Amino acid sequence: MNHPGKCRNLHGHSVKASISIEQEQLNDQGMVCDFSDIRDSVEAFIDQTLDHNFLLHKDDPIIPMLIANKERFLALDEHPTAEVLSKMIYRHLKQSGFNVAQVVLWETASAHACYREN
Repeated sequence: MNHPGKCRNLHGHSVKASISIEQEQLNDQGMVCDFSDIRDSVEAFIDQTLDHNFLLHKDDPIIPMLIANKERFLALDEHPTAEVLSKMIYRHLKQSGFNVAQVVLWETASAHACYREN
């Protein structure tokens, strides 16, 4: 909402995520963790929360129309930017027990947003 550029129009993105996990020591198999465990956790979150969902700010005036038409949407406290989405994935991984260092979302080959704490 209220964005002055072309992103003010309703649109969607396909993104790629880069996730960094860190540990002080490697596990018994010489790994920080199994990549498939990260993938499974992120894919489940994306499938259940983000994929084929209309993400918008909680104050967006289109919400009543979406409700009236029984459309799927997710109203966020913040605008659904790549930065906010990377933070959502980061926090999901933290809650899932991963020692996540950062999450980077790539919207294009040259445009990305990164979220990390500390």
